[in-house]
Amino acid sequence: MTQLPAAKSPAQIRELRARHPEMRERDFARIHAISEAELVAAQVGTTAIRLRPDVDTLLNGLQACGEVMALTRNESAVHEKIGPVEKVVIGARASMVLGEQIDLRVFPSRWAFGFAVEKAGEAGAVRRSLQFFDPQGMAIHKVHARPDTNTDAWNELIDKLRHAEQDDAISPAAPQTPEPKGEPGSLAELRERWSAMTDTHQFFGLLQALNLPRLDALEMVGDDYAFQLDHAAVASMFDASVAAELPIMAFVGNSGCIQIHSGPVKTIKTMGPWLNVMDDTFHLHLRLDQIASVWAVRKPTSDGHVSSVEVYDADRELIIQFFGKRQEGHDERAGWRAIVEALPLFDQSNAA
Repeated sequence: MTQLPAAKSPAQIRELRARHPEMRERDFARIHAISEAELVAAQVGTTAIRLRPDVDTLLNGLQACGEVMALTRNESAVHEKIGPVEKVVIGARASMVLGEQIDLRVFPSRWAFGFAVEKAGEAGAVRRSLQFFDPQGMAIHKVHARPDTNTDAWNELIDKLRHAEQDDAISPAAPQTPEPKGEPGSLAELRERWSAMTDTHQFFGLLQALNLPRLDALEMVGDDYAFQLDHAAVASMFDASVAAELPIMAFVGNSGCIQIHSGPVKTIKTMGPWLNVMDDTFHLHLRLDQIASVWAVRKPTSDGHVSSVEVYDADRELIIQFFGKRQEGHDERAGWRAIVEALPLFDQSNAA
């Protein structure tokens, strides 16, 4: 049996952090076998304040803060949007932010820990953020203050969210074990349900009904609905979208939050393994070396089929998903469909 690493005390975490202040939080946590939430919690009382992970209060309070930067990530993609938090919709199981710049789908049951963090920046500036984590201590969503953020509203929100207990230690839950599912649906059932879709949002229910993981369904359904692309298709899709000045949608998520960009992309830079979008209000950082497979997917809707590009990691988890920007009740943009149909296909003969 593999022995789990011994837990580290907040004092031990602070001592280790003092030796490596330059290291990124996520990398530091991984290397030292702790969660990122434990690293932040160890600073409570100095540079961090523990918050209640109250999604309703957070989203409603952020509306008064003006311009912020919203950040949602997973292991292989970081999605950053700059703008105000607008058009908040609170739901029992999911809440939404539907602003022109910041567009979120939030799942409150996965929010377990929260912190307000202040750090010294360059030239005496202070970097302020609100950071939220799941029960395992993985980052779900972060909000960073900007130069134009309303500091009074920001501080008022922290006061509303302040946790009654300001402990510098937390106890993350053990990693989740997937619940056993029933027998997966057959190919015939999958194709029947897939062909009957009238809205892309029905896809999640289809997977649940048939007990199928997302990537399993793509591999099964047939190349009239899903076909595998070459890894180079991701960069090709960006290059073609920039050249055509075509507005796209880019979805990055984790178990507690999905963040969406809708609009054109302009500035693409590759640095090492990272493909980066560096536009005024949208930044994306995507690890190309962690891509295991790329798929073009066609989903039927009442407005004709909708095309997407889906990117998966070695654990068969969705990293990022792309669509052409469109309005309900309108056909998919011909330019986006043409880009997807022209992307390089996966060459099975070169597969290991």
